[in-house]
Amino acid sequence: MADVTIVGAGPVGTLLATELARRDVDVRVLERRPAVGDGTRAIGIHSPVLAALEPSGLTERLLADAARVRRGEARSRGRVLGTVRFDALAARFPFVATLPQSTTEAVLGAGAPEPLRGARVIAVIPRAQGVVVRATHLGRIIEFESRIVVVAGGAGGRDLVYRPGRVGVREYRDRYLMTDAATAGRSDDDVALVHLDPDGVLESFPLPGGMRRFVAWDAPGGDDEPEARAVRLRDALTRRGEQAAASAVEAATSFGVRRVVAPRLRNGRVFAIGDAAHEVSPIGGQGMNLGLLDAVTLAPLLASWMRTGDPPDAGLRHWEDRRLRSARAAAAMATVNTALGRPLPHIDLLRRTAVRAMLAGPSGRLFARAYAMGFDADA
Repeated sequence: MADVTIVGAGPVGTLLATELARRDVDVRVLERRPAVGDGTRAIGIHSPVLAALEPSGLTERLLADAARVRRGEARSRGRVLGTVRFDALAARFPFVATLPQSTTEAVLGAGAPEPLRGARVIAVIPRAQGVVVRATHLGRIIEFESRIVVVAGGAGGRDLVYRPGRVGVREYRDRYLMTDAATAGRSDDDVALVHLDPDGVLESFPLPGGMRRFVAWDAPGGDDEPEARAVRLRDALTRRGEQAAASAVEAATSFGVRRVVAPRLRNGRVFAIGDAAHEVSPIGGQGMNLGLLDAVTLAPLLASWMRTGDPPDAGLRHWEDRRLRSARAAAAMATVNTALGRPLPHIDLLRRTAVRAMLAGPSGRLFARAYAMGFDADA
């Protein structure tokens, strides 16, 4: 019987496995993907996560290949509305580190056990002294028993933990187009850009190697054929003066967003962390970071439980309260960001005026701290 079984080998599950393994906890990891995927949404790692990972040496390895985003600009019709200065924050790491998610997973998983891939978990069954995980693998049913199970498999793992209807899910009507494109040689290579225009938001984030991530609001109901998506994204870039980036777009993915914050993260020996427990709009880039902080703060508590044989219930209640408060705050902020990014032609002047006021003076420092996750309960 393993000490801990982790369902999901994305960044959150991988980090938890690494943190437990370095504390000599026997860990098993199950992952439904047969191989590490190239697809990615999460690219930004915020200061609180970098600080939390520093004792393990992971921060140094992440920063070796990362781009460092020290400020962000809000623009409208080509004019700067305001600047978010991460480099002015009193933080150990006054920037956002950006990396492709596949690189992040490789760094975080350097000390983790190899996951059993192609294992699709279909049930998590609590027992008196452990938990049984039932999965399909290579066409057959397999079962594992462990003392604790942590579901970190994203939204697809939510039904393994929560009863149907127990967790409220808010589906936004918004959709977005996304791609990574080569844009080397720009004067703003280290600046995150947010274009707030009457026809919706366009976000642009630096990545290592002269690349940038582009995310554009997309009208619902658009043609979902690959070339049609790419044409719409090229058009969105061209309208914002990003002709060079537009010409570099070869393909675009499309995605919608949800808001989910579960009422609990623990039921006895079963835990849910990351997107399995809370989803926020990626506009703002905090979802993966919430999950990474879930994992790095949970690991020492689980290790103590395995070492002593007694659950640290008071510590786990405190952990759960902090992580839920942080998730609710991030979800509220993501809701505001999503609303600001919609096409608002009739109140565009009001939006521009509001953003200028938000990002000016003392309130600008407050928003910089908020966008850098400085108000997370574990920051």
